[in-house]
Amino acid sequence: MEAKLKLENMEFYAYHGCLEHERKVGNRFRVDFECTYRAMAAALSDNLNDAPDYSQIYAFIEREMALPSNLLENVAYRILNVVRNEFPAITSASVTVAKYNPPVGGQVYTSSITLSF
Repeated sequence: MEAKLKLENMEFYAYHGCLEHERKVGNRFRVDFECTYRAMAAALSDNLNDAPDYSQIYAFIEREMALPSNLLENVAYRILNVVRNEFPAITSASVTVAKYNPPVGGQVYTSSITLSF
C-alpha cells in the first residue's frame, strides 16, 4: 500500500538567483512538494514513527530555502537529497520551486523548476 503526501503552496522569502540584486534584495518563492511512500506500517500502527513526518519535511525545505543558490535546480536538488536521505520509506518525490516576478524583462508571474526521483 502506498500513500501520497503533499505540501502545497509553501511560501518563503529567499535570495536565489544569478543576478546581484536577486542575491541582495531577495524575492518571494513558492515550493510544492509531493512524495509517495510505503504506508502499510503507518496505516496499521497509527504511529507517526511509521510515516514521513511532514513537519520535519517542511523544516528541511525551510532550511534549504534559506541557503542562497544561483539556480533553482540546485535548491530543488538539495531538498530532494535531504528527503531521500532522511526518509527511506519514500519511494518517489517531486519538488517544484517557483520564483515570483522573475527578472526576464517582461511581465511573468513565476518561473519554476520541477525535479523528481
